[in-house]
Amino acid sequence: MYYSDMNDMAADQAPSDNSTALFSVLHAAHALEDKLEAALGRAGLSTAKFSVLTELVKARKPLALGELASRVSCVRSNMTQLVDRLEADGFVRRVQCPTDRRSVNAEITESGRVRQADAAVEVAKLNAEFAAQLGDEDRRAIESLARAIG
Repeated sequence: MYYSDMNDMAADQAPSDNSTALFSVLHAAHALEDKLEAALGRAGLSTAKFSVLTELVKARKPLALGELASRVSCVRSNMTQLVDRLEADGFVRRVQCPTDRRSVNAEITESGRVRQADAAVEVAKLNAEFAAQLGDEDRRAIESLARAIG
């Protein structure tokens, strides 16, 4: 059930305050995700591509696809397809693992570094805009909510 579906519920199925809060949080998360996708889109990346490029930047070395999948909470087959797309974009290249010739690593290209940096600027702008809208009480409430969920 989506947040908007709650308006369609019969009166005898009215949600409790707790479920209203749950759906409000989900709605807010989807709205933030949409804003993040738009910000990354301005830099020519999706959230998934940005996540992979960011992990490669942080690692400062090529990573095995399985390691990348683990770092971004993605299944290996999806990571293979994602790296295929990043490679086609010129942001990543596959290189042989120096310790296991059966394994292939993903290495970020200079073009990938530039694109990741551009996207990181967009994410920082979005974060600043979001933070500017929050007061101290709101910030504490969000931090408390994050602890309760996580």
